[in-house]
Amino acid sequence: MSFLIFFLCGVLGGILGGMGMGGGTALIPLLTILCGVEQSAAQGINLLSFLPMAAFALTIHAKSGLLKKEGILPIILPALAFSALGSLLAAYLPSAALGKGFGVFLIILSFFQFKAAFPNKNTKAKE
Repeated sequence: MSFLIFFLCGVLGGILGGMGMGGGTALIPLLTILCGVEQSAAQGINLLSFLPMAAFALTIHAKSGLLKKEGILPIILPALAFSALGSLLAAYLPSAALGKGFGVFLIILSFFQFKAAFPNKNTKAKE
């Protein structure tokens, strides 16, 4: 039964990740809440599962002509460096601190998503 739960969590995270919604936003809470995985392990699993999802999505978007290649290095290089630093930091932080930090991240993310759902009237008028 636990295999089925892990499998369904992976499917849901994969679908959301493929849609560009950030599969880890769902996968990490699913793993910690439903499967009892520690926060640090859930974040590591999420990072590992992201690699094939990102490669697949990148291939699909490239074939569809949806990639803008200009200015890509100034985005990729700092992202790689800070991803490595963040991973090293996460390896040394206790699971409770990671859980609280991820919770704060989700609250901030939900605020911005909620705000984007209701655009400012002045913004609409300028368009």
